[in-house]
Amino acid sequence: MQIQTKYFGEIMVDQNNTITFSNGLPGFQDEKEFILIDLPNNPIFQVLQSIKQEDIAFIVTNPYHFYQDYEIELDDTILEQLAISSEEQVMVLSILTLNEQFEKSTINLQAPIIINQDKKLAKQYVTNDSRYLTRAPLKPVMEQGV
Repeated sequence: MQIQTKYFGEIMVDQNNTITFSNGLPGFQDEKEFILIDLPNNPIFQVLQSIKQEDIAFIVTNPYHFYQDYEIELDDTILEQLAISSEEQVMVLSILTLNEQFEKSTINLQAPIIINQDKKLAKQYVTNDSRYLTRAPLKPVMEQGV
């Protein structure tokens, strides 16, 4: 199907890759269907694009690229909501807040997006872990050569 995107204009996507957020995203409760779009020539970042609203798109990444010791524990409610039965089904993404100077961009470690890759079900999971910030810096890890 054809969709309008924030960063790539009109593109063709496979409807089978639609990711469903049954409760939407915080602040975007009416947006329930998204697609992940790879950034050309960049294996670390993707765009989580709303299928219905072209201006609703988030740059996301696997938080483990930047924080190898990142840990989250999914409670039974999340596992049930997303029909997760094995660790292999789980994809974890974090939303970035981009800054004009990329090294000042931040990553949201407090509220990762959890996706069941097999069933294409997702939820933004707000953790209660005080170790993680909603605007954690990317720079310290980048200085280590990541």
